Amino acid sequence: MSKLLLFAAPSGAGKTTIVHHLLDQFDELEFSISATTRPRRPHEKEGRDYYFISPARFQELIRQDAFVEWEEVYPGLFYGTLKSEVQRLWAEGKHIIFDIDVKGAMNIKQAYPKEALAVFVKPPSMDALEIRLRARRTEDENTLKKRLARAAEEMSYENKFDVVLVNDVLAEALAKAEKIVSDFIKKG
Repeated sequence: MSKLLLFAAPSGAGKTTIVHHLLDQFDELEFSISATTRPRRPHEKEGRDYYFISPARFQELIRQDAFVEWEEVYPGLFYGTLKSEVQRLWAEGKHIIFDIDVKGAMNIKQAYPKEALAVFVKPPSMDALEIRLRARRTEDENTLKKRLARAAEEMSYENKFDVVLVNDVLAEALAKAEKIVSDFIKKG
């Protein structure tokens, strides 16, 4: 049975780093590429990091019931998981790993309760999270404040997840993530 591994966290907690590490460690894992209406960052590639689509196209796909889950993360900024993406990867016999927001993870967990494991990647503190976000230098002060406010809200979801993984020391978090994934995949 193919599994779904849902890694969610506030922005800047390190979930993307952990997910990329896990993809390097487990051949049977494949990344679920989310659709988004946000602009592509310079290092990102279409069809590898995200499917970058227009807000109008995203709305059209919502009307067509094409998403397993979707969320308007900020006004006019949408993220979602296409049903076709899950079907494509399961048809290849892969376990699917998600780098997803907390609400999206909860929606997928609800849709696939037996197949999914929801992992909350937690920063060591809100101060550490702010330092990480500032170090990225990808947002202006206004956007940064919005991300931090959203992060505080997302932290309240921690107890709804199957597993909480604190990302304080990266090497330790990566080792724990490997064990979490290995144990879940082996579990029939």
